[in-house]
Amino acid sequence: NETGFEDKSLTPMPKEYTIKLLPSEVADEQVLKNYIARAAGKSPAAITGYQILRQSLDARSRTVWVNLLVKAYIDEPPQPREFRQFYWKEVHHAEKRTLIIGAGPAGLFAALKCLELGIKPVVLERGKDVRSRRRDLAAINKMGEINPESNYCFGEGGAGTYSDGKLYTRSSKRGDVLRILELLVHFGADDKILYEAHPHIGTNKLPQIITAIREHILSCGGEIHFGQKVTDLTVEGETLQKVTTADGTHWHANAFVLATGHSARDIFELLHHKKLLIEAKPFALGVRIEHPQTIIDACQYHLQPVSGSENLPSRSPFLPPASYSVVQQAQGRGVFSFCMCPGGIIAPAATSPGEIVVNGWSPSKRNNPYANSGMVVEIRNTDLRFHEDYRKSLGIEAEALQSPLGMMYFQQLTERKAYDAGGGKLVAPAQRVEDFIQKRTSATLPACSYLPGIASADLKQVLPGFVAAALREGLIEFGKKMRGYRTNEAVLVAIESRTSSPVRIPREKEGLNHPQVKNLYPCAEGAGYAGGIVSAAMDGENVVNKLAISML
Repeated sequence: NETGFEDKSLTPMPKEYTIKLLPSEVADEQVLKNYIARAAGKSPAAITGYQILRQSLDARSRTVWVNLLVKAYIDEPPQPREFRQFYWKEVHHAEKRTLIIGAGPAGLFAALKCLELGIKPVVLERGKDVRSRRRDLAAINKMGEINPESNYCFGEGGAGTYSDGKLYTRSSKRGDVLRILELLVHFGADDKILYEAHPHIGTNKLPQIITAIREHILSCGGEIHFGQKVTDLTVEGETLQKVTTADGTHWHANAFVLATGHSARDIFELLHHKKLLIEAKPFALGVRIEHPQTIIDACQYHLQPVSGSENLPSRSPFLPPASYSVVQQAQGRGVFSFCMCPGGIIAPAATSPGEIVVNGWSPSKRNNPYANSGMVVEIRNTDLRFHEDYRKSLGIEAEALQSPLGMMYFQQLTERKAYDAGGGKLVAPAQRVEDFIQKRTSATLPACSYLPGIASADLKQVLPGFVAAALREGLIEFGKKMRGYRTNEAVLVAIESRTSSPVRIPREKEGLNHPQVKNLYPCAEGAGYAGGIVSAAMDGENVVNKLAISML
């Protein structure tokens, strides 16, 4: 106009529409535009472009639908998706430095936040970089040999690097979930994670993203040191002066972030030895349950056997491998699925020789023939004192269970019992589902994705009695909810025990520092304040925001 100012009331603005369509229609751009045009009351030719803002699957009825929230451009030039801009400072010569112990999601995102705030991050990681870790993972899978410093839990990226890469979280109150997702996209993740209801990256893509984050931290002047296992803390008064690593190096900083993950038992023992407050924390324990993916597809997508046979039809190629989430009260305690991996693999996740721990992961395409999930039972701090027979079978002294490390000891010795039941070389004890429910040992076992192998065992002799009883009742109820779920084609593999930390490291509510050490910041899963990649990353950012204030 004549004033030189744009009258925005006359400028076309994109509008948002909610549409419902079949999975096969989502992949056809013109069909999708037709739906948008119908919702907008316009002709399809008027739809010049669109962006998907939210996408979810609704499989509650026999017809599976896709729900989309889209931003539509009508009779106007379409715009590319807008991404948040991130700015990091050069910190080669920064006066303030933070030492971050652990290079998992919490540690790496804490380091990125330090760069934003002009603080030099120095990251210590006991394990190896992602590329070097692969050889140690191969040795675990092929030979049943565990390197205590480099395995599925320890090393660059932490346990999340070689996992499914699930990014769904209910922890939105703890921070900005979208910010974490946009950072991941910035470092190479597919932007689908910004709008999918249950986003994931896939274990085949996570290493490249972790590598890109590391290279960026180094380019800005941060430091990352591998093979640096923390073995000592020097505290004077209320201040942590330095940490010492296994090679005798002393590391000094203004503040220290403890982001070691839920499996760093030596750190819990070190804190306890130093008389720094820690607490026993409830966790969950159970098994991995694995089905052929076709069974889970049939359960969730309501597929019926082909007429005249028991063969299940294949799901539509436009549908993803089906997942599930179940929870049930059984024997007075919660039984629930955990870390469900459609099209996935069961992985050996122990961190020390002589232990069995099973976990799961999926590649980005989720195209393996099996679906696995943790199926676990809640363990309370008060449980163990009432189960003397199991305590004695583990060789745990009653007094040990009363210490802050009591739940950790219980977790550890249960893993050793599973190892013995499997017969060594990380072979895992296993039992068909229906055999477990009927309390009979499996004469044979089905094919399984767990590479070190499985051996038939009576899992009620491996699991605590109260866990086995609750698990049995829970599986019966889940079989009622999902037709075909309760089947002897499915197998239970023990033991899934690293669901969360068995120890909590307390911290101040406002400052997030340890109550006895003002410049020590317990963080994320290992401290008991997160559960997954996104929540751990948010907690890493949160503690750096707090420690930055203390440096002013």
